[in-house]
Amino acid sequence: MKRKSLAVLVAASLAVPLAITMPQGAQAGWPVFDASNYVQNMLTAIRTLKQINNQIHQLQNEAVMLQNMARNLQRLDFSSLGQLQGALNRIDGLMIQAEGLSFDLTQLDSQWRQQYPEEYSAMVSTNDMANSARIRWQSSMSAFRQTMRVQSQIIENVRADQGLLTDLVNQSQGAAGALQAQQATNQLIALSAKQKMQIQTMIAAQYRSQAEDAARKAQAEEAARETTRRFLGSGSAYSGN
Repeated sequence: MKRKSLAVLVAASLAVPLAITMPQGAQAGWPVFDASNYVQNMLTAIRTLKQINNQIHQLQNEAVMLQNMARNLQRLDFSSLGQLQGALNRIDGLMIQAEGLSFDLTQLDSQWRQQYPEEYSAMVSTNDMANSARIRWQSSMSAFRQTMRVQSQIIENVRADQGLLTDLVNQSQGAAGALQAQQATNQLIALSAKQKMQIQTMIAAQYRSQAEDAARKAQAEEAARETTRRFLGSGSAYSGN
């Protein structure tokens, strides 16, 4: 079988040169096969097809690149800014409603001089000192009450943040591109910043109430000394002379 196939191949290889070298007029009317031209045409067609395929692959790669760019530039259709600002505004509203000593620096200085004098003049009666002491006590109690209100509001905000945190994590994990992932990350950072601001506000309210209560106690001691001094007087009335 192998010998038969080999004979066929040899006969075919001999037939081709005979056909190529056959004189032009030997067989009148037969087309002449130009093998060299045929090979060149085939090579040209192969090169052209390869170039076309390369161009197709290049266009496909560019299309994929454009799709990825569009996906990376796609904006995140989710914003937690309103919820974050609303929580901070509620806490800020409680701080503005603070009774007693104000958080405003100018008002604080005026209130401090009025409620916490460095000394009591002779024109200030004992009843006036008692009334001032009661005002300071009420102011101190209001400061403690406001601190607890701020703490309660922060607890409510933290509970609400649990749902918001879940939404932001889901948005980040399901981001279609780099822009969406970055926007989700920015909102997670904003949530963390809001929580830090809440803690700072709570600390400020708590320290204020503690400082006001300490000042009230110190002023009460000074008022007690002044009352005792006035009651005892100079001592000459009890000398017996």
